[in-house]
Amino acid sequence: MATFNFKKREIECKIVYYGPGRCGKTTNLEYIFKTYKKQIAGEMVSIDTEGDRTLFFDFLPMGLGKIKGCDVKVQLYTVPGQVQYSSTRKLVLKEVDGLVFVADSLEVRREKNMLSLKDLHENLKSYGTSIFKVPLVMQYNKRDLEEEGIPLMSIERMDQDLNRQLKAPHFSASAIKGQGVPQTIMECLKRTLLNLQKQLKWAK
Repeated sequence: MATFNFKKREIECKIVYYGPGRCGKTTNLEYIFKTYKKQIAGEMVSIDTEGDRTLFFDFLPMGLGKIKGCDVKVQLYTVPGQVQYSSTRKLVLKEVDGLVFVADSLEVRREKNMLSLKDLHENLKSYGTSIFKVPLVMQYNKRDLEEEGIPLMSIERMDQDLNRQLKAPHFSASAIKGQGVPQTIMECLKRTLLNLQKQLKWAK
């Protein structure tokens, strides 16, 4: 749940990039950090774990307006995807306001995508919330590898595997080239801020 600081006229919310190990979560955040420098408050913090990293930084979503006259500050996080970092993933998800699920398009990663989505579902449940209640955007990453002749799953198949029940908006992407990265974050920000506005109305 977002933090409201009415003295500073500021609302702080949290968006988490979730997905299996090496699917491109970190590459997404690095691209956003590099591309939207003017909208970044402070530095990107990196916590290294073996074979993966947890990253976070503050992002100011200019142009999306204010909520109740307050400026919005968004904290963007990634989680380590490896199985052994389950407790870290769960901790990062605490009080999440919006989610981007980054799925790996490689055929060999099909099962890992599905296990990671199940892990997300269970971790949210442990906090008393549901994957259906948190604003969610799906990103099908590494589409550029098709040009190199590497076997990828079709977008339709990935959507059937991961998004049949969720019916979340989805984007094809190549995080390493920046394709689909801005569209993914902007859609997630829009949905997250709309959800926060609704929550404020209910809280009256």
